Amino acid sequence: MSLKHISVVILNWNGKAFLEQFLPAVVANSGDAKIIVADNQSTDSSVAFLQENYPEIQLIINKENGGFAKGYNDALKQVDNELYVLLNSDIEVTPDWLLPLKKVMHDKTVAGCQSKIKSFHDKNSFEYAGAAGGFIDKNYYPFCRGRIFDHTEADFGQYNETSEVFWATGACLMIRSDIFHKVGGFDEDFFAHMEEIDLCWRIKKLNLKLMVCPTSTVYHVGGGTLPYNSPKKIYLNFRNSLIMITKNHEGLLFPKLAHRLILDGVAAAKFLFNGELKNILAVFNAHMWYYSKLRSTLKKRKTIKAQSTQFNPTGFYKGSILVAYFWKKISCYSKLDQRLFK
Repeated sequence: MSLKHISVVILNWNGKAFLEQFLPAVVANSGDAKIIVADNQSTDSSVAFLQENYPEIQLIINKENGGFAKGYNDALKQVDNELYVLLNSDIEVTPDWLLPLKKVMHDKTVAGCQSKIKSFHDKNSFEYAGAAGGFIDKNYYPFCRGRIFDHTEADFGQYNETSEVFWATGACLMIRSDIFHKVGGFDEDFFAHMEEIDLCWRIKKLNLKLMVCPTSTVYHVGGGTLPYNSPKKIYLNFRNSLIMITKNHEGLLFPKLAHRLILDGVAAAKFLFNGELKNILAVFNAHMWYYSKLRSTLKKRKTIKAQSTQFNPTGFYKGSILVAYFWKKISCYSKLDQRLFK
């Protein structure tokens, strides 16, 4: 079965070790799909390694390292194909991993889909970044089938059905190229982290679907570029969450923002209680950046509203994942009240 209409695009930054480890499986298991590596101004020997060992792979060298968001935007402007697959460099793919994803995309109302993401270091468990499909709650905290906050579940087949989700992970995302460019690609203000949730949210405002296809499985190292508990990642997640809410919230904006700012204050107090001073500073800096860019973010909101057709709310959880996890001690998606999902 031909896969020539698919381009697998791997964004690399100082990831020679990952390329050495995982690129052979991508080449071996991707049929005749086009494989491209976009280098984000690496300072290691990644480019030389690719030129010497994989001359058949198209190499795009970005002019600057603008992070995950700009890196992909710059690279994908140079990729002309029907379907993109955005693939992290620290992912081990499995035989015929693209075929189930391609099948899901036969439905023209589906804009994108992801594989089941499992942990490379514990192959019986889901991996943090995407697991078996992403959702958001009423306060716009993201979680997954198989992962709520830092708790990841063992995979025993409980989420094996292909399902519609709110967001699909950027770690392994098949997406229609025309839709990606129609909504403007990734928001480059995000730099990295949560940019795919923002992208999916904008896509859902065109009444399109995002899916998870668990019959395609990949294994993700995770935290390869930035550890999950680093102050830098906390900064990006807090900042980018506020950007995303401001751009995409459907109702009255400022009451929702005020509530979210209170919740951020609670999180900061928890960091203080735990003596995590760098994390408190990360939250503070995230808010300062957000306030400095509020005017431009509100302009983006106006543009998105003008371009929207009908919002597809599937995957939206009307409850609070904070209450479910910290108060009710629910750490598994399957134990959430399924009646609260739109």
